[in-house]
Amino acid sequence: MTLKGKTAVITGSNSGIGLGIAWEMARAGANVVLNSFTDRDEDHAIAAEIAGETGVTARYIKADMSKGAECRALIEAAGQCDILINNAGIQHVAAIDEFPTDKWDAIIAINLTSAFHTTAAALPMMRKAGWGRVINIASAHGLTASPYKSAYIAAKHGVVGLTKTTALETAQEPITANAICPGYVLTPLVEAQIPDTMKEYDMSREDVIKNVMLTRQPSKEFATVEQLGGTAVFLASDAAAQITGTTISVDGGWTAL
Repeated sequence: MTLKGKTAVITGSNSGIGLGIAWEMARAGANVVLNSFTDRDEDHAIAAEIAGETGVTARYIKADMSKGAECRALIEAAGQCDILINNAGIQHVAAIDEFPTDKWDAIIAINLTSAFHTTAAALPMMRKAGWGRVINIASAHGLTASPYKSAYIAAKHGVVGLTKTTALETAQEPITANAICPGYVLTPLVEAQIPDTMKEYDMSREDVIKNVMLTRQPSKEFATVEQLGGTAVFLASDAAAQITGTTISVDGGWTAL
């Protein structure tokens, strides 16, 4: 499967899921544009590493996904956007009546509204090129809910709805829009939480993973960033040309419950 000649723009991609997707896109031959709100030497070094190892063009562009103008500017700065992967996201946990308003606003802006802005900017490019893929990283929480995560769940449900609308508006064009809904994914951030959780519950690593962190994930295994990247590459392939407006769960059976 090759995406040679295509350019993938991945928001929130200097670590975790976004970076894993960027690597898999590059391995499939796509040029990649990485993004986050920082502008550090190490951000640009990640792009250089991807380019060096895969032979594609890789760039890092700073843009704050909480600001609509910067979301749109990211797409314009990329110059080409055949594959848009809306991945940027943050989280905060609190009861609804105690949820800080600024946290709600930030989560909705970064997790949901940014995807509207980037999609609005990317679709004209895709139409001009005669081909496009919009791949939104939603969540198992885009299909179900948990307490104390109201903003995140509202945003991810919104991402799924935005995906469906994008698909309907492009249904008679060679453009598709789909959402990937991960369960718990083993990212560096999650990995770093394991030792503290082991101490808190006085459990082994295996017991913490299976009985605390993955209580709602029937497989009792984390998804990996490589698996999510592979799913995104598939959705960008010709084999997925008639897959649009839907969700693909990568959640170890979470949403089958």
